[in-house]
Amino acid sequence: METSFKLEGTKNKTERYNVFLKQFSSLIENESHEISVLANTCAALKESFNFFWVGFYLVENDMLILGPFQGNVACYTIPKGKGVCGTAWSEKRTLIVPDVDEFPGHIACSSLSRSEIVVPIFSKGEVKGVLDIDSDTINSFDSIDKEYLEKVTELLGKQLYE
Repeated sequence: METSFKLEGTKNKTERYNVFLKQFSSLIENESHEISVLANTCAALKESFNFFWVGFYLVENDMLILGPFQGNVACYTIPKGKGVCGTAWSEKRTLIVPDVDEFPGHIACSSLSRSEIVVPIFSKGEVKGVLDIDSDTINSFDSIDKEYLEKVTELLGKQLYE
């Protein structure tokens, strides 16, 4: 098992994500315990990219329930269609929010969060949860993050729910 996800020496974001995906695939291979896999995913993403906050919210009944995360304490529940996470869930799509203060209905779990990306985890067309990543700077996420974090959640969906 990979023990370090520090990506020193990689030149750009795309290269860092490509190295990360290879290590990450190996990390979750043959693992099926949802909480364990999601916890290690948070740790690997935080170590690799030094994100401010990385975590999962999991669909339970008609709410998103806080799952494994790394960072400051967070909201326990998020209703469907509310905030960035609930909206990504209800719209079944990745949301990039350059400035959370400009997102209508943003749920401020931490006042230090300035930008956010939320990526749904799918299984058979249904959202099982969302990967939520916050930054403490404005405009931290772009199409490269979207592309590669969607690959991360695709791997998670296949590994855990299919």
